[in-house]
Amino acid sequence: MKTVTYRIMLLFAVTMVTACTTLGPDYSEPKVDWLADWESSLYGQIHPPVSGMSERNQELEFWWLSFADPVLNELLKTARAENSSLRIAGLRILESRAVLGIAQGNRYPQAQRATGAVMHSDSWSTGSNASHSNLTSYDVGVNLGWELDFWGRFQRGIESADAAFFSSISNEKNAQVLLNALVAQTYFSYRTTARQIYIAKQNAALQKRSLEITEKLYTSGQSGELDVQQAKNQYLVTLSTIPKLEIGQQQLSNALGVLLGRPPGNMPELSALPNTLPALSKTMIQDLPARLLMRRPDVRTSAWQVAAQSAQIGLAEAQLYPSISLLGNIGWSGSSLGGNTNTLSTAVGPSFTWNLFNYGRIKNNIRVQDVRLQQAIESYQNTVLQAAREIDDAAIVVVKTLEQDAILQQSLAAAERSLTLSTSRYQEGYSDFQRVLDAQRSLATQSNKLVVNQGEHINAVIALYKALGGGWQPTSVEQIVPKKLRQQMEQRTDWGDQLEQPLPTLQE
Repeated sequence: MKTVTYRIMLLFAVTMVTACTTLGPDYSEPKVDWLADWESSLYGQIHPPVSGMSERNQELEFWWLSFADPVLNELLKTARAENSSLRIAGLRILESRAVLGIAQGNRYPQAQRATGAVMHSDSWSTGSNASHSNLTSYDVGVNLGWELDFWGRFQRGIESADAAFFSSISNEKNAQVLLNALVAQTYFSYRTTARQIYIAKQNAALQKRSLEITEKLYTSGQSGELDVQQAKNQYLVTLSTIPKLEIGQQQLSNALGVLLGRPPGNMPELSALPNTLPALSKTMIQDLPARLLMRRPDVRTSAWQVAAQSAQIGLAEAQLYPSISLLGNIGWSGSSLGGNTNTLSTAVGPSFTWNLFNYGRIKNNIRVQDVRLQQAIESYQNTVLQAAREIDDAAIVVVKTLEQDAILQQSLAAAERSLTLSTSRYQEGYSDFQRVLDAQRSLATQSNKLVVNQGEHINAVIALYKALGGGWQPTSVEQIVPKKLRQQMEQRTDWGDQLEQPLPTLQE
């Protein structure tokens, strides 16, 4: 009879496992309808993809090398090693991996409990026939409970956690993209400001010489006081712009220090920079913008978030159906009482629980998960749309600031020539001092415009590389958790091999 019962139980278990189904929609990446027709030429900055080009675009991956700036290269290297925001993004990968491990653990018996007890009792009787007796009893048991994944609830949970894990990996890549761009933009903003200070000092020196000339002419009676005061005013106005620029320069230095994980004032790399800005050639991208757009880490992160939410619908739907489990128990008990024998007991059998009357709670939770999925899809569509806008915005700025640079160079040359001529005519007595003042003012304005435009062009080039998703490299666990941090974490918690296990390589 017992053998028949076990066979029936085994047949029931096999039937349950083979009859399992997975509720909820299977994930497919949302389509972007307009992307197939979006053929941006980046305003003439794109080359057709090179035949046989590797999947990873080396030009984009290390875009900062185009600046040929060793200081920038060193700053970026330090930032990748020391930046707190990037490290947090990396640690979230470990967090999501641990959450995935929790979800995967639901595949196995969810309840495994061992129990045991030893009881010793003594008793004494009173009176003329006093006696003493004692008894020791003991028992050990193991209880198992395994809820079968009959409706795919645990499978969907694993899918959701798995997608969240991959999303965290893509998010760390996006953090690299943002950090590299921010470090480069802050660095070149610092250099642009330094260049503005240098030019302001040059213009101030030039205007000071004019002031000295007018003072001599006034002292000798060859000029009026008005020329002196106008020259003095223009000199002081130019001089007054320098402190504000120096404030901005120090703030940029501090901002760069924070990105590198340093306190204010600790930026020796900035002490011996050239006072010129790099002259960049025309930026050319050797890939299709639409293809690069869909490989952007933030776009991939958004797609993984859609996948994670899609699985939540199946999790919610499984609550509508009974939860089917297999329960088992093994026990052994005995006592020191003479004549008693030890007892071994076993029990096994199926069970189910079913929320028959949920008053719409479960169905409404399914609706909640479904609308959250739609929100995630809309967020994905918006991420792609904003990415396309960032690419186009940066590309047009790159092209037009380069065009404007050529015009400003000519304008500056004309301003310099105008100052030379007006100064000469004033010294020879053919024109008044106002012409000199106007020429000096024009020179100061045009030289500053040129520097500002050059800074905007460099910033736009960096923004274009960022918009195209450039500047990330695959990350190892050793980079996420440096040795010192690893030791701290292992002292607190047993991490097993998770601080050594390689991260999966995503095919973006």
